[in-house]
Amino acid sequence: MGAPLAVAAAAALVCAATWVGDPTTPGGPLPVCPTKALLGIDCPGCGSARMLYSLMHGDVAAAVRFNALGLVALVLLVWAYAAWTCGRMTGRRIRGWQHRRWSPMVALLLVATWFVVRNIPFTPFSALYV
Repeated sequence: MGAPLAVAAAAALVCAATWVGDPTTPGGPLPVCPTKALLGIDCPGCGSARMLYSLMHGDVAAAVRFNALGLVALVLLVWAYAAWTCGRMTGRRIRGWQHRRWSPMVALLLVATWFVVRNIPFTPFSALYV
C-alpha cells in the first residue's frame, strides 16, 4: 500500500501548492507555461493549473473553460489510480483503460487535436484561448 499512498501524498502536495499559489492571479509564484512565454501559443497543458484551482474551489464551468482536455485527463487519471489502488489492495490486477491497445493512439490524437484547435485564431475556437 506504500506506492498508492506516496502517489496520493504527491497529488495532495500539488493540490496544496496550487491552492496556495493561486494561478488565477497574474505574477504569482507558480511558473508561466514555457510554450506560452516563448512562442505565444497555448500548449495542450496551458490552463491546467488554473483548471485544477477552479475545480478545487467548486467552479466546474471555469475549470472547463481553462482546460477542458485537462479536466478529462484528470478524470481518467483518477480512474486509473483507483483501479491501480484497488488492484494493489485486493492482490489481483485490475485492467484499467490505460492498458487497452488503443489508449496511447487515442490520447496522442486527442492531445494533438486539442493543441491545434485551441490555437485557431477565429471564433468559435478563439474562445478556447487562455
